[in-house]
Amino acid sequence: MENLGDRIKSKRKLLGMSQSELAEKVGISYAQVGRYETKDVQPPAKTLVAIASALQVSPDYLLHGTPEEKANHELSDTELIELFKAVEKMESADQEVIKKLIDAFIKKEQIQKLMNRVG
Repeated sequence: MENLGDRIKSKRKLLGMSQSELAEKVGISYAQVGRYETKDVQPPAKTLVAIASALQVSPDYLLHGTPEEKANHELSDTELIELFKAVEKMESADQEVIKKLIDAFIKKEQIQKLMNRVG
């Protein structure tokens, strides 16, 4: 899985941009761009936004990757990931039913936890 530095580097190369060119657009040194790309150094928020703008992507993409990469990183249960992917391909009416079912189970769990605290 790519990290922040990998995503900066790959988008920069995809745009045919050198580290110096990116640095100039962002207002930092090319050495700093190199640190972001290879040393696992995270830029300050303002610099991250400027880098994202120069690379024509969102800061969220630079930090987390594509929505699928983000979901895979945040969810560890591969079976659930595959189920969510299958649901995503369903018609919207079916998706709404599944969302309501999931929501109902979550609310039931929350209520049970509250009842256990009280009781």
